[in-house]
Amino acid sequence: MNNNTSNLQNAELFRFIDRDEIASEKITAPRYSYWRSVFRMFFKKKINIVMIILLVLLFLAAFLLPIFWPYDPYENVLDAKTYNLKPSEAITYFGSNGIKWCLGTGQLGNSIMYGIWSSARTSLLLAVTCAAINMTIGIIIGAVWGYSKRFDAVMLVIFNIVANVPDILLLSVLVYIIGSGFWPFVFALTITGWLGIAYFIRTQVMIIRDREYSLASRCLGTPINRVVSKNILPYLISVIVTLLATNLPGYINSEVFLSFIGIGLSASVPSLGRMIQQGQTAFLTYPWAFWPPVIIASILTILLYFLGQNLADASDPRTHM
Repeated sequence: MNNNTSNLQNAELFRFIDRDEIASEKITAPRYSYWRSVFRMFFKKKINIVMIILLVLLFLAAFLLPIFWPYDPYENVLDAKTYNLKPSEAITYFGSNGIKWCLGTGQLGNSIMYGIWSSARTSLLLAVTCAAINMTIGIIIGAVWGYSKRFDAVMLVIFNIVANVPDILLLSVLVYIIGSGFWPFVFALTITGWLGIAYFIRTQVMIIRDREYSLASRCLGTPINRVVSKNILPYLISVIVTLLATNLPGYINSEVFLSFIGIGLSASVPSLGRMIQQGQTAFLTYPWAFWPPVIIASILTILLYFLGQNLADASDPRTHM
C-alpha cells in the first residue's frame, strides 16, 4: 500500500520526456541584433531625437531653399542704397518678400537670408564629400597598414614626413597651385587628410589583430582580407563612428577658417566662411551680416559633433546590456 502511494506521488511530481537534440540546441534568449541594439540605445536619449530633427530641418533648408529661391550675390550691386541695410530697412525698402530680406543685406546689397542657406549647402557638401573620401581611404589603408609589417615600414616613413608639415602651410600651397574652386579645395583637404585617419586605424588594428579569434582564423587559412573585414573592422565600428563625429564638423570648421583668412573657396562660391570673412570687417557696425552665418555654422558643427559622439557611444557593444 505504501509502495503504491509512493509511486502515485512520484508520478505526479516527475514525468519522462522525449530527448530532442534539435530542440536542445535552440536558445530561449531573445535574438540579438547589433544594429537594433545600437538604435535602441541611441534613441533612448530624447535629446538625440531633438538634434536629429534640427539637423534634418537645416539640411532641408540648405538643399531645398536655394532651388526655389536662387541666391545672386550681385543682384543689387548697381543700387548703392541697398548696401548694408538692417532687416527693418531692407523689408521697408524692397516692400515685398519679407523672408528674403528678414536678415538684412550685405555689403553689395545681397540677401543675407538667401546667402546663408546657399553657403550652408556648400559647406555641408564639402564636409560630406571630404569625410566620405578621407574615411574610405583611411579605413582601407589603415586596416592593411596595421596588418602588414612590410607596408607598415613604408607608411611610417611617409607619415612621419607628412605629419611634420603644418596643415595650414600645405593647404595654402595646394590652394595657390591648383586654384580655390570647390573641387580643387576638396582635393586639397583630401590629398593627405586620410593619413591621420589611417594611422589611427592602424594603431587600433595592431591592438586587436593578435587576439585569439584572429589567430584561429589565420591558423585555419582564412585570407587576410577576410580576417580584416570580418574579425577586425566590425570591432572598430564605434571607433570609426567616433572618427566620423570629429572629422565631419571639422571640415566645416576648416572651410570657415580657411575662407575667413582668405585662402579657402573662391569668391564665386558661396560659403559660410566667405560670408563671415566679408562681414567681420564691420561686425560692430553691421552685425546682421556677421552673426547669422556664425550662428548657423556653430549650430551645424555642434549638432554633427554631439550626434556623432552619441552614436559612437551607442555603437559600442559594451553598452548593449
